[in-house]
Amino acid sequence: MKIASTLIVLVGRYLTVVFLVLLCINCSSEDPPIPPPDDEETESTEIPPEDKLPMFAISTNGNQIVDEPKNDATFTVTEGNVVSHEGRMGIEIRGASSQLFPKKSFGFETRDAANEDLDVSLLGYPEEEDWILYAPYSDKSLLRNMLIYDLSRDIGQYASRTKFVEVTIDEAYQGVYVFMEKLKRDSGRIDINNLKEDENSGDDLTGGYILKIDKTAGSNLGEGYNDQNSFASTISPPNAVNGQEINFMYEDPDAEDITTEQKTYITNYVGQFEAALASDSFTDPETGYAAFIDVDSFIDFFILNELSNNVDGYRLSTYMHKDKNEKLKMGPIWDFNLAFGNADYCSGGTTNVWAYKFNERCPEDFWQVPFWWERLLQDPAYVSKLKARWGQLRGSSLSNGAILSKLDTYTTVLNTSGAAENNFRKWPVLGTYIWPNNFVGNTYAEELDYLTNWIEDRLLWMDAEIEGL
Repeated sequence: MKIASTLIVLVGRYLTVVFLVLLCINCSSEDPPIPPPDDEETESTEIPPEDKLPMFAISTNGNQIVDEPKNDATFTVTEGNVVSHEGRMGIEIRGASSQLFPKKSFGFETRDAANEDLDVSLLGYPEEEDWILYAPYSDKSLLRNMLIYDLSRDIGQYASRTKFVEVTIDEAYQGVYVFMEKLKRDSGRIDINNLKEDENSGDDLTGGYILKIDKTAGSNLGEGYNDQNSFASTISPPNAVNGQEINFMYEDPDAEDITTEQKTYITNYVGQFEAALASDSFTDPETGYAAFIDVDSFIDFFILNELSNNVDGYRLSTYMHKDKNEKLKMGPIWDFNLAFGNADYCSGGTTNVWAYKFNERCPEDFWQVPFWWERLLQDPAYVSKLKARWGQLRGSSLSNGAILSKLDTYTTVLNTSGAAENNFRKWPVLGTYIWPNNFVGNTYAEELDYLTNWIEDRLLWMDAEIEGL
């Protein structure tokens, strides 16, 4: 009897675990909001309007949200108890591997009554038409992208403005999202010249351009990387073992709009920079790499990717831009949901490796890191500037106190508003491995403690390593 009772208990526990896993896997946007268990709890957890996160209430009008094209919908933004925007949108699912998660991220355009693109200001951001609702899911802290974008702006490098919000779709609660600006050329975003199709010679041809190193997706013309949508580096990435290439994709002008002359110009410019960087005289300030790039932007980009040990850093979601008659600049940064110790592959979870040495650890990965970062660190002048910048930032925007204060502010907002609790009731992922978690906390507090401890360990390691370069 004792054995039978034990078996019944074990089977019961097993079925409970299976049920919870299936519940997590099968969560969908059609699920209704999860009500509090009783009226007493409703009264005790009533959130004052001023403490609530902004709410994006989306109505699809029966149109399914898919990954292209953007389908018509309407939405309302409520701040406190006040509707701050009401209008039309075109909305689609966005992301690559994150599309496998049940909690979806969305890209959307604001539109007018005729369904034409319409520049508007949302939550106080500069007017634009292209926006993102990013869905933190495998990042159970909910904070990683918010933190790194804020830090980037704090050190003087533009990054998408971000704000925590909650989202409903057809009255079904979807959880905590980060409302963000889409990266694009705009006076309030990537502030470079609007290069037109008829600007194909002289100074006009020199900018502005936005390039990125990333996976192919969306309307990139043709299959994979090709002459229409990208150009390849002439220098192989270090340690690559399968003939991998670095491909630079045309972001603005995009593959559909860029002219042959513009392609030739930007391809040659990047090629000249790489040739200078690879040359024996690469340290010469007049003829070496510094003649082609804004060194300060490269240093800040390096610091942000290394601070977070971004496992995708330098090789995916990597933007760069060049304005008219200006040098090539790195950034803005993008997509750090797997950073700060949130990846269990290629040492993405550790605090004591260089992110730029990814190729040494994972030489067979299809997407490799360009040779740029290893080569730049062979220039004593570059290293000297890096050390000076790191020391300056560690005494200000990147001090332990400054970073941890931001984390405290975020968590206070999420907890006071009840949004964190609402999110994990909708998506019960705490205590469950979600690819590619390096750490699985049983509670939200454990996830936050892990992130805090990871950052402190990383800063300590960075201090010693940069000093020793």
